Amino acid sequence: MNRMTIRTRLTLVYGALVLVAGLALLGITYLLVYARLQNAFVFAGTRAGGEAPPPDLLTERKFVADIQGDVKNSALQAFLTQGGIALGVVLIAAVAFSWLIAGRLLQPLHRVTETARRIAAAPDRGLHERIALDGPYDEVKELADTFDGMLARLDKSFDGQRRFIANASHELRTPLTLNRTLLEVATDPATASPELVQLGRTLLAVNDRHERLIDGLLLLARSERPVTERAYVDLADVVGHVVGQVPPGSVKVEAAAGEAPTLGNAVLLERVVHNLVENGVRHNLPEHGWVRAESGTRPDGTAFVRVSNSGPVVPRYEIPNLFEPFRRLGAERAKAPGAGLGLSIVRAVVLAHGGGVQADPRDGGGLIVTVILPTATLGSEYPT
Repeated sequence: MNRMTIRTRLTLVYGALVLVAGLALLGITYLLVYARLQNAFVFAGTRAGGEAPPPDLLTERKFVADIQGDVKNSALQAFLTQGGIALGVVLIAAVAFSWLIAGRLLQPLHRVTETARRIAAAPDRGLHERIALDGPYDEVKELADTFDGMLARLDKSFDGQRRFIANASHELRTPLTLNRTLLEVATDPATASPELVQLGRTLLAVNDRHERLIDGLLLLARSERPVTERAYVDLADVVGHVVGQVPPGSVKVEAAAGEAPTLGNAVLLERVVHNLVENGVRHNLPEHGWVRAESGTRPDGTAFVRVSNSGPVVPRYEIPNLFEPFRRLGAERAKAPGAGLGLSIVRAVVLAHGGGVQADPRDGGGLIVTVILPTATLGSEYPT
């Protein structure tokens, strides 16, 4: 059930007050007029000296009394009729003026609402926007200033967080790259012992895991920003390319790429499909496992990419945790290689493109992850 707006409620309150005041004024005036007419039409019931009036005078008085009663009733009826009409006209005018005045008074609140809506639609760029409401310092101005202060603090907090992640990741990448180079030189099979070569390979695997973690953090920090530069991308090409790059192994990977046009960053969208396919291959059955990547257009016109795989049974209540950074499911997944950022990056990239992602457990084990993105036509572009 839709609730009435504040403007409508204010209008009804003002109208009700005018109606009650008008009815009270009409009733009091009616009583005063009635008393005045009653006193004006009183006449003597007997003649002076207590003598009984003659019969012809009684008939005349009765006739006059009847006329006076008719006049009084007609006057009171006319008063009520015309007064009611006047009250109705005043009530309509009062309601109209109340509607206009309430709209005028609530205009600053509409401005606050519009600003909040724009920020919700573009949370990253919108945090730089301010209401900057002018006018006297009243309750609405205080609300707008408080909202601006909150936006400033959020903007500073988010910018600081993104800068910290980016700077820390860049600073960590350099020593890891240096470590990898030194390990490769030190573990050259031509000069190193077999034990040293084996130790070097272990350290290189650890170093490689840390590099993937840092790359994932960088991409996650980048993905949380809305995509402003978008181009036409057919997700069918992305699915076909990603599946074609998967090396052969114990898990069979197949594609069913249907046309799925959208607008976005091709590199980020390729990373989405790559993460989904890689995740499906990694968390699969030891033998006879499979991964299927599909793309197409849904009946509502949106484009989709769906990646399903065989694998262990996934409880439905655990699925939301899989999209959180560094969260994995069970001991089997905890032992799997990777940084634990794959699905987090998928969600961040998809949300930055104005889409959505959902995961469902597959009957028999495994997951079905569906990415939904706005569709596009060749030559179209989103406003930036």
